[in-house]
Amino acid sequence: MCCAVTDTMTPPTKQESALECRVLDASDAEAYWHFRLESLEREPLAFTEAPSEHRQMTIAETAERLRQHPGNPSFVVGAFVNGKLAGIAGFYRQKGDKTRHKGHVFGVYVAAEHRGKSIARQVMTELLRRARALPGLEQVDLSVAETQPAARKLYESLGFQVWGREPRAVKVGDKYVDEEWMVVRFDQGPLRGRI
Repeated sequence: MCCAVTDTMTPPTKQESALECRVLDASDAEAYWHFRLESLEREPLAFTEAPSEHRQMTIAETAERLRQHPGNPSFVVGAFVNGKLAGIAGFYRQKGDKTRHKGHVFGVYVAAEHRGKSIARQVMTELLRRARALPGLEQVDLSVAETQPAARKLYESLGFQVWGREPRAVKVGDKYVDEEWMVVRFDQGPLRGRI
C-alpha cells in the first residue's frame, strides 16, 4: 500500500513556490528516515509497513538503499519546500526475467501542511518520467487504500486504472482496510508519448 495525499489545486503560497523535486540520495537518508516514520505514524491505514518495523532500519541502512548503483533502477523522488522534505514517492523495478517489464510505486506521502498544493502530482509526474525512461519498462503499478480517495483520484488523472481489489489487505488493531491495485501502461492511454 502506498499513499496518503490530498491533491486539490490550491495555488502555492510565495513560501511554497521554492519547490524542488529530485531523486533522493544517501545524503538525504536522515531526513527521509524521519519523514517515512512520520508517514507511517500519521497515516497507519495507508501503508502496510508499521512504524515499529521502520524503526528497525538504521539511517545507515536507509542511506545504502538511497545510494544509486549501476543496474539498480530503484529510487525515491522527494519534493523539498524551501529545503525541507515535503513529499515522497518511491519506485522499484521487478528483477525477474519474466517480470522486469513492470515497476512498482511505494510510499507516496505528502506532509499534512503541504497537502492540496499539487506536490503529490509533481512527485508522481517526476517518478513516472524517470520510470518511463528505463529501457524495457512497460508498466507501473501501485496499491491504494480505500481510505485514500484523493490519492486514487490523483492516480486516475495520471492514467492509472484499477485492475483489482484486495479485501482486508491491511489490519490495524481490529480495523481492516481494502486496497485497490492500479496500473498504468506506457504504451497506451494518457501517458502514451506524454511523460
